[in-house]
Amino acid sequence: MKKTRKRRRTPLFEVRHSPIHGYGVFAARRIRKGTTIIEYLGDRVSHAQADARYGAKDPNDNHTFLFTVDAKTVIDAGVNGNEARYINHGCDPNCESTTVNKRVFIETIRTIQPGEELSYDYQIQRDSDDAPNVDEIFACHCGAKNCRGSMLEAAKKPRKSARRAPRRAAGNKGTTRKRAARRGGLAERSQRRGR
Repeated sequence: MKKTRKRRRTPLFEVRHSPIHGYGVFAARRIRKGTTIIEYLGDRVSHAQADARYGAKDPNDNHTFLFTVDAKTVIDAGVNGNEARYINHGCDPNCESTTVNKRVFIETIRTIQPGEELSYDYQIQRDSDDAPNVDEIFACHCGAKNCRGSMLEAAKKPRKSARRAPRRAAGNKGTTRKRAARRGGLAERSQRRGR
């Protein structure tokens, strides 16, 4: 009887030093758009537990492996985490994070070529009590043409107040000015990710 040898498939990615920051995850072979790369794993803790774990940390140190799943749960990949914690932030990412049944997965949003570094937009949420230098602390070094310079979600621009039209002469009664409807913004993603 002849044994057939199964051909080992090259893994999707490898972890190595990154020009962006520390370690990074790089495609070991071509990865098609829509491929689930890896699940983001680690200790599942409450927000209070995550705050307690890193409460004594230097406020100017942005290096953590926390990923917010929802209002109750944070994944701390610094404890029992996997290679997903090494995927760096990018302002022009080739991956995105998705949450399914309170599990976080990293998926490709375009085809990735061998040797290319994987990245996704962390969109770290801004808080009202952020330090004045928060953008410096979470500075982005992705090198993309459209780099916003920060791993934080884009700062919201102040809204301009609506200008009123000058009142028209009495002969133009009945004409009213319509106010522009407010556009609903994208729902906030509950995926706070710090490094």
